[in-house]
Amino acid sequence: MNFAKIMARAAERKGGEAVLKSLLGPAADNAALAKITDDRILATMAERVFAAGFVWRVIEQKWPGFEEAFLGFEPKRLLFQPDDFWHDLALDKRIVRNPQKIRSVRDNAAFVEHVSKEHGGFGKFLAAWPADDQVGLTAYLGKHGSRLGGNTGRYLLRWLGWDTFILSQDMILALRDAGLDIGEAATSKKDLAKVQAQINEWAAATKLPRAHISRILSMSIGVNHSADELRSYMGE
Repeated sequence: MNFAKIMARAAERKGGEAVLKSLLGPAADNAALAKITDDRILATMAERVFAAGFVWRVIEQKWPGFEEAFLGFEPKRLLFQPDDFWHDLALDKRIVRNPQKIRSVRDNAAFVEHVSKEHGGFGKFLAAWPADDQVGLTAYLGKHGSRLGGNTGRYLLRWLGWDTFILSQDMILALRDAGLDIGEAATSKKDLAKVQAQINEWAAATKLPRAHISRILSMSIGVNHSADELRSYMGE
């Protein structure tokens, strides 16, 4: 599969190579995640969990209240809190009062604390994970974390700065259009392995970050959103 043709199509749709490049964002640095503290890891987990299936901008606007309500997302401090603390959060107007997602913060605090003890920090664990095995990492997050499966786990990694591809419908459509034999949802282990292998092949051939390859694929097909619309979506 010729990625140069996909990239050229994306550039044509967006108004040229320079515009396309401006929409790709900075290159990720997986090694830099080693410096992220556990409280920021847990905070990002919570942000992505609460944003899933919800209006992201509402979560962003209420985020200072989340930080206060969840005690700065310090895992040890949260795990020390009694059941009443968590029960009261379901009535706290500073946050989105979703009991299941509130419970996930408690569960993920335990998850972060456990991994951190084993690896000297959750960020160090993420930094050490092989860049060519995102599928394995997201599977680990989905199995051991709470509500971190699927694209929630992928968005978590991208928000933290790990070089992540996002399996959007447009990206899947572009892969299928390029000839990759995967299903319309690409959720099976077999399909995910095929996607990972193809992204790895293109990353090796083009020297592009996997996140950039993901964005180029998504911008090469489907609804042709303007550059301004995409920058707004990306928070720029």
